[in-house]
Amino acid sequence: MSTLSIRLPDSLHRYLKELAEQEGISMNQFIALAVAEKVSALKTVDYLEERSRRGSREKFERVLAKVRDVDPEEYDRL
Repeated sequence: MSTLSIRLPDSLHRYLKELAEQEGISMNQFIALAVAEKVSALKTVDYLEERSRRGSREKFERVLAKVRDVDPEEYDRL
């Protein structure tokens, strides 16, 4: 495991400490989870952008054309 030293404004440090205590975890765990969430979000965007480049409007419309044109069930209406 790696060690990372960061500088935080005092107000952010206090808020981080409060949130970690509310969650019942250490500040280190809180920061690790926050970083993991951010990395996951960025990797998801990258994945979706890469998948969209492989997409085909023609194939999409071909599949969409197979869907029956019926009204949605009552429970599924907006």
